[in-house]
Amino acid sequence: MLNGRAIYLVLDMENDIVHDDGASGKSPMGDQVRARGLISRTQVAIRKAREAGLLVGFVRVGFSPNYQECPRNSPVFGTAPEHGRLKLGTWGTEIHPDLDVQPEDIQVIKHRVSPFYCTSLEAALRAQGVTRIYCSGVSTQAVVQATVREGHDRDYEMIVLEDGCCAHSAEEHANSIQSLARFCKLDTIDGVAFANP
Repeated sequence: MLNGRAIYLVLDMENDIVHDDGASGKSPMGDQVRARGLISRTQVAIRKAREAGLLVGFVRVGFSPNYQECPRNSPVFGTAPEHGRLKLGTWGTEIHPDLDVQPEDIQVIKHRVSPFYCTSLEAALRAQGVTRIYCSGVSTQAVVQATVREGHDRDYEMIVLEDGCCAHSAEEHANSIQSLARFCKLDTIDGVAFANP
């Protein structure tokens, strides 16, 4: 694939997961989001991507109000219904308000870890001629891993902005990044030179 377009995908940066007042705000994940300055770093990455002429996309995980898509036996999502988390149409599944969402941005709703599984993502990428995907988000061991591995196997050029990601601990993040390095290029938000192929 040559002469395509690039996109910066912002992964699961929604209130329930990354906002101080969200469901994960007081959890180890919330601690890591704050410690790594993820919101402000992601703001910078979005601005730089737009200035370079890239597409920007936002991926969110969420379920209908009756949670009909929620897998009850999932260790990740199974308890969402009883706690009212990740419910579409609520504040919890909105993108963090400090991030610059524009009407023309690609929006993807997913019901599993991977943004490719049963979503409109690949159709949108193909329609826009995307061949290179830059990505960052939360969490490194879940949506970032899934995006990179599945994107790799669909022949996209994958680039992870390491300092725009976090996990439930610094160690878990580091381990995830180490395992991803075989499937993508690693870069930083400060150092990345966003560019179309």
